[in-house]
Amino acid sequence: MQFHHHGYVSGDPRVLPAAGVGVDRPEDLPEEMDVLIVGSGPAGMIAAAQLSRFPTITTRIVERRPGRLAIGQADGIQARSVETFDAFGFAERITAEAYRITEMAFWKPDLDDPRRIVRGARPLDDTTGVSEYPHLIVNQARVLDYFAEYMANAPTRMRPDYGWAFQGLEIDDDAEYPVAVTLLDTSDESSGETRTVRAKYVIGADGARSAVRQAIGCTLAGNQANHAWGVMDALAVTDFPDIRTKCAIQSGSGGSILLIPREGGHLFRMYVDLGEVPSGGSEAVRSTSIEQIIDHANTILSPYRLDVKHVAWHSVYEVGHRLTDRFDDVPLDELGTRTPRVFITGDACHTHSAKAGQGMNVSMQDGFNLAWKLGHVLEGRSPESLLATYSAERQVVAQDLIDFDREWSTLMAKRPEEFADPSELADFYVRTAEFPAGFMTEYSPSAIVGEATHQHLASGFPIGKRFKSALTSRVADANHIHLGHHATADGRWRIYVFADAASPASGRSAELAAWLQDDPESPLRAVPDGVRADDWFDVKIVYQQRHTDIDLGTVPPVFLPRVGPFDLIDYEKVYARHPDVDIFADRGIDRAGAVVVVRPDQYVAHVLPLTATAELAAFFDGAMGRQATTANA
Repeated sequence: MQFHHHGYVSGDPRVLPAAGVGVDRPEDLPEEMDVLIVGSGPAGMIAAAQLSRFPTITTRIVERRPGRLAIGQADGIQARSVETFDAFGFAERITAEAYRITEMAFWKPDLDDPRRIVRGARPLDDTTGVSEYPHLIVNQARVLDYFAEYMANAPTRMRPDYGWAFQGLEIDDDAEYPVAVTLLDTSDESSGETRTVRAKYVIGADGARSAVRQAIGCTLAGNQANHAWGVMDALAVTDFPDIRTKCAIQSGSGGSILLIPREGGHLFRMYVDLGEVPSGGSEAVRSTSIEQIIDHANTILSPYRLDVKHVAWHSVYEVGHRLTDRFDDVPLDELGTRTPRVFITGDACHTHSAKAGQGMNVSMQDGFNLAWKLGHVLEGRSPESLLATYSAERQVVAQDLIDFDREWSTLMAKRPEEFADPSELADFYVRTAEFPAGFMTEYSPSAIVGEATHQHLASGFPIGKRFKSALTSRVADANHIHLGHHATADGRWRIYVFADAASPASGRSAELAAWLQDDPESPLRAVPDGVRADDWFDVKIVYQQRHTDIDLGTVPPVFLPRVGPFDLIDYEKVYARHPDVDIFADRGIDRAGAVVVVRPDQYVAHVLPLTATAELAAFFDGAMGRQATTANA
């Protein structure tokens, strides 16, 4: 964490100085705003949190509830989400209060007595070391609390506007604020009081029954639900030995349970198989009582017993998989002809079962993906065409999720005798672990994702996939730092220069540094007057040598930028090889060096040789539209 560069800070350094629209922020909803977010679920809150870092952008997030969410339905936090939380500054704090999944137990019928269940495989949750972060279980409400804290402490001092429900919208492309949104005051719905606000862009994060989705003519399409599950968050006394271990339980009775321990050491969640839903039987299934769910659970757990003492929350749902064909208001036959103005995220555009633990995680990546793009367009960093990449990128991810969840939920619903091999369910869990962990997303080439022409120069940083962090040593203070952990959700592009073997003052990395600093074609020279290059670009260098072999006095100045009103030097841009972990070897980086460009949402955008200055300039010409003026760096 860096602070004091604007002067001495005696309080909480996570509370950033108010700036821009955050100075004297109005209590009430304004008549006009840049971005209106509808819904304060995970997708909406992460979008608001990201946009809260753009001081010149007015963003408001409305929610029909009167206040914060008290009991969240989602609870699974995949490792990719924890990486994202690190960018927002709360990965360590939420990990401390969460339940951590380290392995999963698979229970099956006893071959000698199918009326009883016995423990089978117990695979590790992450067998490949796909992330340095764990798989967590924590109440969705706490995730939203952390995002709310982050945006309240951000320069714009953002907070949700509770008590407003979306009613409808109209778009006038000729207006400065094209989207007119009608909102209902839910603090007193009997009054029927409404008001209209105008926005440049609207994000619909209002759930599976999204009114924003309906307003832009999108519909969820997919298979009908045909299998029902009862779910409960409970406190109980039991002789089942794995009550504090994530379990998939298949019984001889044909029913199954997915057991997920919750945070706090006592609470757990059970998804209890209620069987096939007959045609026209949805209403009857949905009326299943909590007592019936508990009875089903005890039948499946035999010979063990579950004495439920308290139920915090329960529900009955039917598994269905649905997806919209687009995530914005531009019909498919009009793609490329106009700019999207309204977007949908999360459950508003994709629904599936809860058992893969993906809903909240994928929804948050929707919001993260979209928000930085809106910030860049509204600040003039990028052309409006950037916004079309949101639907193009995230619709594919949602389809992949639904395909995976359909297979997983089908396996979970199978009777034991239907498996060709008793280990089939456990084998699938291990074989596909990288997908539910959140690391199979791979964006296709576009204006913000380069071609894989030079991928061999950094094979461990696949273009289009998330930047997988690795340990390095910071030269200035010899601290061992995960390179990716220094990348906060500040809206900046990352340019990681992995140096050749020459000394800092010579070689190809030094030549690239001079080009980045001084050449008119450098992306760092494309920032407007009054903005420092470091405000838009986080440029770091990693040397192959040990930190003791690097003299900071010989490091090119582009890697030691000036920051703050006092022109202080930022010493946290220069890294060296960790004494025990060689990032060059671990991430397949060519010893001749490479440039790895990373997007503000932590995805690798390009891999280039140190000498490919023309290609680097061309990439950022496309990503930024070269709209800005000469740098004042």
